[in-house]
Amino acid sequence: MDTSGVTHIDIVRAIERLHRRSLDLIRADLIQAGVDDLSPSQVMMLFTIGPGELSVRDLIERGYYLGSNASYSLKRLVEADYIIRTASERDRRSARIRLSEKGRQLCDLIRQIDKGYYQLVVRNEAEARELESTFRTLKRLEQAWSSALRYRELPSDE
Repeated sequence: MDTSGVTHIDIVRAIERLHRRSLDLIRADLIQAGVDDLSPSQVMMLFTIGPGELSVRDLIERGYYLGSNASYSLKRLVEADYIIRTASERDRRSARIRLSEKGRQLCDLIRQIDKGYYQLVVRNEAEARELESTFRTLKRLEQAWSSALRYRELPSDE
C-alpha cells in the first residue's frame, strides 16, 4: 500500500488543531455571552451529559475524560448550578448527573451560535454532503483506533 499521502500523524495533528480552534470559539462565545464561570471543556462536558441522566462512570467513558479532570469539572459544574448531582437509588456510592435548567439554557445558546459556524462551512448541498462524509470518516477512524487499542490489531508491514 502506498503511504505517500495523508499519514496517521497528519490526521491526528489536524484533529488536534481543530479541537483547539473549537475550544477557542467556545471561549469567545462564552465571553460574548457574559459567561465567565466555566471553561470551554466544561461546556463540552455539558453536551456529553446531554438531555438525559447518566452515571459519572458513563460520562467518563462516553467523553473519554480522565477521572481527576472529570471530578474537578463536575464539582465546578455543580457549584455553578449547570448540573444536578444526586446519589444513585440502587448504589449510594454511585452518583447520577443531569443538566439543570441553567445548563440546558447554556447548551441551547451554544447550539444557536453553532448554526452560524455551520453556515461558514456549508453553503450548498455538495458541502453538506462533504461534511457528512467527513463526520462518517472521523467516526470510522475513532472506531478503528479504539479497536486497535483494545485488541492491539496493528497491521503488519506486509
